[in-house]
Amino acid sequence: MAGTRAAIRYAKAILDIAKASNNTVSVNNDMLSIGASVKESKELKDFLLNPTVVANVKLNALLEVFASAQNETKSLFQLLLENKRFEILHAIASEYNKLFDELNGVETAIVTTAFPITSDLENRVLAKIKDFSDKSITVQNIVDPSIIGGFILRIGDKQFNASVASKLQALKQEFSN
Repeated sequence: MAGTRAAIRYAKAILDIAKASNNTVSVNNDMLSIGASVKESKELKDFLLNPTVVANVKLNALLEVFASAQNETKSLFQLLLENKRFEILHAIASEYNKLFDELNGVETAIVTTAFPITSDLENRVLAKIKDFSDKSITVQNIVDPSIIGGFILRIGDKQFNASVASKLQALKQEFSN
């Protein structure tokens, strides 16, 4: 939990710096790249989490891997070196992306389905969501076969559960009462 709060503080700070230099979009692209790289590479994640690796080695590796990163992003790496907090880099990138979307009026709708959604279904979901929100919406699909069928839609703190599993659970509770 403390790592998450720290990540939010770092993300807010880097966003403020990027806004001051009118470079929020490029820094967001860096954060998307960092987030994807850490998520996809077990070696990079383990490297950043490894306490036996000297912090300067981590800094040099990040500067080499993300050589084309913006100066604001490289400054973040330097700050993480000084504070010995490389382990929260992925969380910082994720939080920055959320703050950037919030700044630009973009909201993410998380649609959980039993199977991957098609582009046609995604377009229908987007059309339905526009009735509920005036913000620009991006759809993130999570596949969870345990819901059996239907979908679960989550936008911000609102959730609509139209899954077969939840209907079966409600039916089970009704019969047991």
